[in-house]
Amino acid sequence: MPLYPASTSPAPPAAETTAALMLSGGGARAAYQVGVLEAISELRQICGEQNGPNPFPIISGTSAGAINAASLACGADQFDQTVHRIANVWRGFHADHVYLADSVSMLRSGAKWMTLLSMGWLIARWRRVKPKSLLDNSPLAELLTRMVPLERIPSLVRDGHLQALSVTASSYTTGEHFTFFEGDKRLQPWTRSQRRGLRDKITHEHLLASSAIPFVFPAMPLRLDGETAYYGDGSMRQSAPIAPAIHLGAQRICVIGAGRVHEPKRQGSAAEAGSYPSLAQIAGHALANIFLDALAVDIERIRRINQTLSLVSPEMRAASNLRPIELLLISPSEQLDVIAARHVGELPPAVRSVLGSLGVSSQTSDERGAPLASYLLFEPGYTHELMALGHKDAMRQRAEICKFFDWTDPEAASPSAPGAALPARHHPERRRDPLRLR
Repeated sequence: MPLYPASTSPAPPAAETTAALMLSGGGARAAYQVGVLEAISELRQICGEQNGPNPFPIISGTSAGAINAASLACGADQFDQTVHRIANVWRGFHADHVYLADSVSMLRSGAKWMTLLSMGWLIARWRRVKPKSLLDNSPLAELLTRMVPLERIPSLVRDGHLQALSVTASSYTTGEHFTFFEGDKRLQPWTRSQRRGLRDKITHEHLLASSAIPFVFPAMPLRLDGETAYYGDGSMRQSAPIAPAIHLGAQRICVIGAGRVHEPKRQGSAAEAGSYPSLAQIAGHALANIFLDALAVDIERIRRINQTLSLVSPEMRAASNLRPIELLLISPSEQLDVIAARHVGELPPAVRSVLGSLGVSSQTSDERGAPLASYLLFEPGYTHELMALGHKDAMRQRAEICKFFDWTDPEAASPSAPGAALPARHHPERRRDPLRLR
């Protein structure tokens, strides 16, 4: 039986305001996004919209979010069934489905890095030790080939189920940030400072490039303008992660993050206060900058522009290059680093050993190395907890989600009903946000 049976449904009518889904990066943290999508699918059915068109004609993703985005886009004509398939894949995840985690493989990849750290660069060069990455993600390449049928994209676009799919990657060769998109023929490429949007046929190599966490997974070669260049994780140098969806025609954007937009200050122990940070702490801090900070800054920028434009007359706004964008943000209500600390011991022994040498502890009370582990913990205990959190957080925003899609929630008839709609002023994360064309 094919993974995505052929759809017999007619092309959906054009939406008055095109909605987009934007999925950020974060390795194993992307399990949270799947829990949110499950809640949206569940609400869609509760509201009697299961036979309606794809709620997200535009789907944009970065890093692990690009893989989730592409998987969802490949089943754009069967939204609920596709979300169910993606969730089943994530529920069955283990680290060895994403990267080689056995002892021999770790000796081939991870131990080379340990050689560089222990023997020094000069001796390592003499011994011709030239590691490409800490981990070998060839199992992920095989999984994408089986589970993400990108060959469906052109027909889904032609039949009106999908307007565009975009994934982002960063070029190690030129230093530019690229958004590759496939979709409606009327969509045009764009160029901004250090970032470009290019029409291209999305391949599994694009997904591997977009999700190639620096140092952790190997860079991927892609052909562009007749030349081959190497690309890494799309979250690197991504100054405006929401912008691709806007360029592709979105007027309403649902953003699902993989970290808290405003992370509270972590309280370290007295012993930690005066100790030098481990390599794991430094790596976790760097990855947080890559995966989390740009989205938070972009959202703040949206709100500042919105506040400024509220003071501008409608006539002046109409004469400008500004247009309203409706934003719905769903992000974790809990710190994923703290959750990861509880599950580090579930990592395969060889992976745990390599990460332990960098400062990742299996003791649940020691959270210092957990930020690094949180991106690599493709194990059921962790991913299941993140999916449950995503579902819970989305259900907390039930009224906002229904209003975003203009769905009628049958359980919201009574003000005392769970998820009953509240006045818009009670939902600061959801408002009509005028944005610059970015």
